[in-house]
This record gives sequence, structure tokens and C-alpha cells, in this order.
Amino acid sequence: MTLNTEKIESLNNSNIQDLSDEIGDDHVASSAETPLRKDAFEKSEVEKIEIIREHFEKIMDTLGLDLTDDSLKGTPKRVAKMFVKEIFGGLDPAKYPSTSTFDNKYKYGEMLVEKNIVVYSTCEHHFLPIVGRAHVAYISNGTVIGLSKMNRIVDYYSKRPQVQERLTKQIVQALQEALGTEDVACVIDAKHLCVNSRGIRDIDCSTVTADLGGQFKKESVKRDFLDYINMKTQFDA
Repeated sequence: MTLNTEKIESLNNSNIQDLSDEIGDDHVASSAETPLRKDAFEKSEVEKIEIIREHFEKIMDTLGLDLTDDSLKGTPKRVAKMFVKEIFGGLDPAKYPSTSTFDNKYKYGEMLVEKNIVVYSTCEHHFLPIVGRAHVAYISNGTVIGLSKMNRIVDYYSKRPQVQERLTKQIVQALQEALGTEDVACVIDAKHLCVNSRGIRDIDCSTVTADLGGQFKKESVKRDFLDYINMKTQFDA
């Protein structure tokens, strides 16, 4: 996926909110924290699945679907289990991935870029999929993190009702905390099915967000990061 570098060239921490304002009220990310109630984890997974099953059954019934049909009668339970155990599993802090770090014994001092991390998330305004790629980078200050841990952090925060701006910032903040450095950056390029499959139904557009911390705010470092993202390799489709 080739990024529109002109679109993200001016993005940095201070103007992510400006981007949100341009997108419109329907997509403003009001906080980098996912809005959760204080009692969000008082119910067990089993209890949540049963409650969601009951409510989704009512939704299907309201739509006029025949819940005695062999193809439909198991759908409320399947949807409930999918919500709790899969696509919204990132709401549970107990599922936060291990982020073990190590000393940078090989003294690698350049940025490390993990390209094309798959993003599967859900728009919190219409509960439709967000599908795209995240590109994450950091510059070690003496600590490194396992490569797969970067993918797991992206996956964890993606498994929530999200807005893309918040998701981008959550990934950066999690890696900054794990690595003990501000020198972390993330760019996400994703399609929102709330735009692609309903409303305007523009199937070709995608949304690009960025959060650039520490040295990545410098023009030369930001340029190097974007060049790495757009570098064609034998692994690109």
C-alpha cells in the first residue's frame, strides 16, 4: 500500500486534532483513552455473552427475521461470542500483550520500521469494519522490543470500537511506555466501511493518520520514515 506522502507530510502531534476537525463531528477523537465506564469489567465474559445474545436476538426479531430457521437460530450466540472474545477483545486489560524489552547490545542506532502491519478494527460510530495497514517505527535509546510485540500491540488496540486517530495515538503511547523513549511513530492507512459501504459509498477512499513523537517530528527524520514506508521490496504485493 503506497501512501500519499503529501497528505501526511504536515502531520505531527500538534495537528492531529486539526485533522480530526477537518474530518467532521462524526469522527472527532475526543481523547486518546477509549471511553469505558468504571464498571466495565464487573461482568464476566460468560455474563456479557449471554446479555449480548439476548439483545441481538431482539434486534434480529425486530428486523423480521425468522429465528427458528436453521441458518439463523445460532446467530445471536455467535455474534455475542465474536464481540466479547474476538473483535472487541482489546477492551480487556487482562489481554494486553506481553511487551518484554531487551538491551540494545548490538548498538543499532537507526530507526527500526515495521511496515504493513494488518489493522482490523471497528468504527465506533457505526460498528462497521476498519481495514488497513499500520507502519510503526522507533529509535532505540538503549532498549529494543521483539518485532512481533509491535504487531501484537497494534492488534490489541485495534480490537476495540475505535476512531482511527485514537488508535494511532494509543499505539504510539504504548510503545513509548514500553521502550522508555518518545522516539516512536505510527502511520495508519485504512478503509472505513462506514464510508465505503454506506452513506456516500466511496469504495476507493482511505483515511491516513499519523502520530510522530520525539525525533520523528524533525523534518529529516520524518522524511526518512516516510521513505522507508514507501520503499518497494520483494515482499510488496
